[in-house]
Amino acid sequence: MINLFTRFFTHAEPVLAEANARDADAFATLHAASFQRGWSDGEFETLLRDRNVSAHRATSGGSLAGFIISRLVEGEAEILSVAVAKSRQGRGLARRLLSLHLSTLAGRGALAVFLEVDEANIPALRLYQRAGFIEVGRRAGYYRDHAGRPSTALVLRRDLA
Repeated sequence: MINLFTRFFTHAEPVLAEANARDADAFATLHAASFQRGWSDGEFETLLRDRNVSAHRATSGGSLAGFIISRLVEGEAEILSVAVAKSRQGRGLARRLLSLHLSTLAGRGALAVFLEVDEANIPALRLYQRAGFIEVGRRAGYYRDHAGRPSTALVLRRDLA
């Protein structure tokens, strides 16, 4: 009886692994739940088949808990998207995904990594600042909030070399 109780109420740590084109549907579903304009499964499939794209997923109990995806060209990588299921947020999963991903990018020859983040996304900003990213630019009005008001994108960079 105790084993049954333990199985239902303990959550195993999500397993992190490289993603591939078979993950496109799950990525699209999580992306749509995480962002105002979600990307389609076809968009993800195209990205995940691109040899210049690197992606990692976190799964728990057969379900996608989070992902990170980037493109690497000529020593520079751009993180295209990071998403973590709402039920898994605030537990360090994005930090674990980012750490694994940055290590992989460095191993593939990335010297610098860039990303854009909404200045209003405080949890993401904390994550990136703690990971050593610094602001190198701004794009006023790049994003729209849920009410349609413009929001600034911060361009962040982290050197890996």
